[in-house]
Amino acid sequence: MAQPNKLDVLGLLQEHGAIVSGHFKLSSGLHSGTYVQTALVLQYPHLAQRIARSVASKFPQGAEVVISPALGAVVIGQEVARAKKARAIFMERIGGAMTLRRDFRLDRGERALVVEDVLTTGRSTGEVVNLARMYGAHVLGVAAIVDRSIGDLSLSVPCRSLISYPLQVYPPDQCPLCERKLPLQIPGTGAQSSGEQSSGEQYL
Repeated sequence: MAQPNKLDVLGLLQEHGAIVSGHFKLSSGLHSGTYVQTALVLQYPHLAQRIARSVASKFPQGAEVVISPALGAVVIGQEVARAKKARAIFMERIGGAMTLRRDFRLDRGERALVVEDVLTTGRSTGEVVNLARMYGAHVLGVAAIVDRSIGDLSLSVPCRSLISYPLQVYPPDQCPLCERKLPLQIPGTGAQSSGEQSSGEQYL
């Protein structure tokens, strides 16, 4: 099965309506005029497998465990782990902090690869990297499908993505879309937000 190139990945996202324009509140609390919903592509296992092989190839060295930061990256993390013949685990945000649950473990010296679907600010990803290191794992780096950041992610490990798709984000109090009074949507819920904070937010 051939691995997709950069144009293929962007084309798949566009073909499946995964790049959406509007006024969105991201899980970081920031606002954006564009949202990337990779789940619309990853819902097809044969496409998820193709993309995962390309993601896995960004770090050709062996990995013993693949870590997904929260729900959005679980599918791609599972498929990358399959390609790497590694374990697949994920972290969850509980009480504002990333943590391991469900009897997942990280062993000292274990080679770990953190896998994301979309990188925006890198905050959650950085937390996962730091926590994995606290457990004693050796973090090879961060691999992602899409890097939509426009600045330095400030990650302490190598970060490689299939495509770079920089998109502007705004603090809520400096959002031109809010000034234009465009309806604010919360991606993945089909809901609109009347406030600027929500409980249980995860920081991408």
